[in-house]
This record gives sequence, C-alpha cells and structure tokens, in this order.
Amino acid sequence: MITIVEANTKKLLTAFVKFPFLLYKNHPYWVPPLINDELETFDKTKNPAFATAEATFYLAYKNDTLVGRIAAIINWNEVNDQQKKKVRFGWWDVVDDVEVTKALLEKVYELGRKHHLEYVEGPMGFSNLDKVGVMTEGFDEIGSMITWYNYPYYKEHLEALGYVKEKEYLENRFSFVNVKTDFFIKANELIKKRYELESLNFTNTKDIMPYVDKMFDLFNASYAGLSSFVAITEVQKEYFKKKYISFINPEYIKFIVDKNNNMIAFSIVMPSFSEALQKAKGKLFPFGFYHLLKAKKESKDVLFYLIGIDPEYQSKGVTAMVFNEYYKVFKAKGIQNCIRTPELEDNHAIHNMWKHFDPVTFRRRRTYMKTL
Repeated sequence: MITIVEANTKKLLTAFVKFPFLLYKNHPYWVPPLINDELETFDKTKNPAFATAEATFYLAYKNDTLVGRIAAIINWNEVNDQQKKKVRFGWWDVVDDVEVTKALLEKVYELGRKHHLEYVEGPMGFSNLDKVGVMTEGFDEIGSMITWYNYPYYKEHLEALGYVKEKEYLENRFSFVNVKTDFFIKANELIKKRYELESLNFTNTKDIMPYVDKMFDLFNASYAGLSSFVAITEVQKEYFKKKYISFINPEYIKFIVDKNNNMIAFSIVMPSFSEALQKAKGKLFPFGFYHLLKAKKESKDVLFYLIGIDPEYQSKGVTAMVFNEYYKVFKAKGIQNCIRTPELEDNHAIHNMWKHFDPVTFRRRRTYMKTL
C-alpha cells in the first residue's frame, strides 16, 4: 500500500531533502546538494520565490518505507501574466515503481485542478534559475550542482503515465586546450572598435555588486523570447545577489558595456564543484567547506552557468569579446574542460554563440507535460 504524506514539518522536510541520499547512496555520478541549502530553498520565510509562487512537498511511503518525493508548484507570474495555465512538479525522486510515481503525481494534479489549471509540466523548479529536466541521455557522466541527476527509469515512468515531451535541453562541453584562438582574438578587437564596447574584469567581489542589478535586468531582457522564461523579480535579484555572487570567483564574472556604460552582455562561469560536493556528503562542516574551497581555487573544469546578450547585439559576435577575457583567465589557471549548463534545444541564438568551439553534446534532458 502506498501512502502519501505532506512534508509540512521540519522533520518531514528534512526527510524530503535527504531521500535522494538514500536512493543514490554511493552512486558514482550523482552529486548531492548541500542539505541546509535545500532546506532554505523550501523555507517560505527565506526563499523569495514564494512571493510569486506556491509549493507543497510530498513524501511517498510503501509498507512504512520512504520510496519517493515530489514538489507540486505553481508560479503565479507564469499563470497570471503569461496566461500559462500550468502546474509544475519538481524535486521528484522515486524508486523504480511506476505506481509510486503515479500516486505522487496525483497530488500535483490536485493542486492544478484546485486552481483550474490546464496542464502539468516538469520536472522544474520555481524559476529559470532552478534545476530543470529529466535526464534522458548521459547517465555515465558526473552531474553538477546546478542539474538534477536521475536513473533511466524516470523517463519510462512518465511516458508510461501518458506524458509527452515538452522541452528538450542539451548539455555541451568543449576542451579548452583545443580551443582555436584565431577567430575570437581577431574578432575581439574588431567588435570593440566597431561598437565602441569595453570589457569589465574583476578581482574583488565588492566591485561586482554595483553591476548585479543591471545584470539581472539584462538576463530578463535577453531570455524574454524563450517559451519557458519567467522573469526574475526585484526581491529574487537581492536574494540571488547575496546567496551566489560572493560564492563565485570574481575573475569568472565578465561584463561588456557600451560607451555609455550600459551593460550589453554578461557571463558567469563557475568552477566545477561536483567532486567536492560528493566528498562533502551534503554538509559544509566539518570538512565540506574545505573541499568546496579547494575546488573553487583548483578545479580544472568550469561550467558556463549564465550568459546573456542584449537582443540588439546577439548576432554581432560579442561572445568573442567574452571568451577573449576568459581565455586569459583559463590559460593562467590551467583549465581543461568547459561545460555548458542545460540550454533549450531551440535556443538557436545560444547555439550560434558556441559554434566555433566544436561543442559536443554529452547529455540530454527534457521536461514532460500532460493535460489535466
């Protein structure tokens, strides 16, 4: 018998966060989150996403054993402003029993029907800065701190329950040592002069902070045309600024401005924390912080976390300027691999930006949808 329980106490939410640690125990490719970080994400008093979204968290038990979890989410900006009558599901993990998945998803349907919504899509989080998608290829590759890892049967469960593919995401990488510098070194000088642009580089986090609001404004503008995009709110900007910017190497944040100091492009790269997080086992103390700090300084793999270019400049080669600045930093640090986080398959502007780097798709993921 399957029993579904709402995780509405600290004890149950902690069980919700820790369930994947049981499901993927000793798995070589699963990357655990930080437990306290996840708990904060689900705390309505701390995560500003709850100002424009609601979520309920559920645990599934079978014969008194914990066998699954799911979050049922409504992003009200998406529903009201974009008229997408959608209920989301996320943070879905389950044993290989399709009946458990079915029982968990019934709770998502309940929330959707209660608010007269028309379809369900997932897995996805509250916003575009959360994790997204079920992995469908690339199971023998280590995950990252900004993606979900899952077993191959997740896809099979959803398809058996009548779900169809909604959006496809690609994860690509290229080898830094094989990067051909000719095109972007020449293009860098040309584009700088033609459009009167300047690169901003940093060695200190406090010097970055005055630009962060502009960066999020540009993020909203550059992604607004994508079907899945929901704009980041002012409150969320403040939250992400405090939570993430100070955690990123300042030399890995690049801005491009025009002659009037208007930001026309930005990029955030992060060192790969995957192996450090595996060693941390979900905890910063006593040793997790040491492993993360070591990775921040020494990791030879980097993740292109966010990149945004003003729509007016998207086909003008501005990425050459961005990568020209990264090239100097990566060369000095001995970087070996550049990994791109999930990008929509139909985001042709982004794919165009990387065509000179011979990217290889090493993982695919997708969201699934079903009519209520």
